[in-house]
Amino acid sequence: MSIAIIDYGMGNLHSVEKAVGRIGYEATVTSDHEAILAADGVILPGVGAFPDAMKLIRGTGLERTIREAAAGGKPLLGICLGMQLLFSESEEHGRHEGLNLLPGKVVRFRGSFKVPHMGWNRLQLLKDDPIFRDIDGGHAYFVHSYKVIPEERSDLLATADYYGEVSAVVGRGNVYGMQFHPEKSGGTGMKLLGNFLKLCTTAAPNISSKG
Repeated sequence: MSIAIIDYGMGNLHSVEKAVGRIGYEATVTSDHEAILAADGVILPGVGAFPDAMKLIRGTGLERTIREAAAGGKPLLGICLGMQLLFSESEEHGRHEGLNLLPGKVVRFRGSFKVPHMGWNRLQLLKDDPIFRDIDGGHAYFVHSYKVIPEERSDLLATADYYGEVSAVVGRGNVYGMQFHPEKSGGTGMKLLGNFLKLCTTAAPNISSKG
């Protein structure tokens, strides 16, 4: 089984690649259209600003690739900024359109508390989903100044609390997102990443049969 980690010029690519390897799967950091569509699963990482990321994704032609992968039923995981990019729009440095794979918007934390939200927070699981197999909560490591507000409550799988509700894990069908860094979130994060990789294993035969 192969996992494609999308390289669009931003993100903690190699830390994710190493984490996938530690779990026992092969990962390739790539921006190649065919390689991404041939993989059994896709990870979209990200660190930085939403508009910069979308500009690079569109400039490299990867927006079409990501949409095709998602539409084809391939398991897709957005991490940190990568999760935010899955949504319709962000207010970071103005209004910017995202990949729109999940309806909702990205907004800045508002209040007199410290921003960015940085540190460990407990996950509150809202649904029974395969991504949470053998997990009953645990803590994850967050670093972000903007948070996602899903349009559909049903897309929200887990939350954390930081002066209010924070969307921690989202998902619809084969598309998932984690606001935190699973590869930096200890045993809980590695279990979550491992569960996503298992989904890629079980989905692979169905995806290939469609061709």
